[in-house]
Amino acid sequence: MKNLFYVSVAFCILSGTSNIASAQGLLHFSNSISGNTTDFLKVTSLTGDADFVSTALPIAHSKTVSAKANAPLITEQCKALHFKFALLLNREVETLTNTKLFEFIDEWWGVKYRYGGTSKKGIDCSAFTSLLMLSVFNLQVPRTARQQFNVCEKIEEEDLAEGDLVFFNTRGGVSHVGLYLSDGYFVHSSTSQGVTISNLNDPYYSKRFIEGGRIRN
Repeated sequence: MKNLFYVSVAFCILSGTSNIASAQGLLHFSNSISGNTTDFLKVTSLTGDADFVSTALPIAHSKTVSAKANAPLITEQCKALHFKFALLLNREVETLTNTKLFEFIDEWWGVKYRYGGTSKKGIDCSAFTSLLMLSVFNLQVPRTARQQFNVCEKIEEEDLAEGDLVFFNTRGGVSHVGLYLSDGYFVHSSTSQGVTISNLNDPYYSKRFIEGGRIRN
């Protein structure tokens, strides 16, 4: 019995060592961010919705990736940009395949809202989506939110995919527009925050959401 006791103790110690080694391996992965890590840490100043310095890399699995996306990225190909938006969108970093889209969002991030504005001095919601669609997807859309709504194929919320437009009634009729990303998240020029990312499940937007729209080539 005494020998059996010692064998059991030794097994527990070895198992604990194995678990610690596994945990250290995961920790090492989460800290081995390639690219410009300085820029990655600086993004704390861009939004109050997430703490990019202290928050671990996302481990939650995202919903089905849009059919417009390419094959998943290899982790070594990911830039600080991918890690930043993976945290914001709660997605696995390898699924952010549309680098051009997130580079555009990053370039315009925080630009203030200005009604009728079309530049980085200030831009309104429909000018932002119009410029984004042209720059990233090479698609021309009309200037106003209502006009964009009229030329879209209407999409139910559960069928939205990356690159679709989302429309809202904020002051009567179709008066606000953004571009859908994934899992309820969309990018838009907000009157209060400028260019930012919000979620359709937020009470303000869920009450005002009208419909999604898809621009065909």
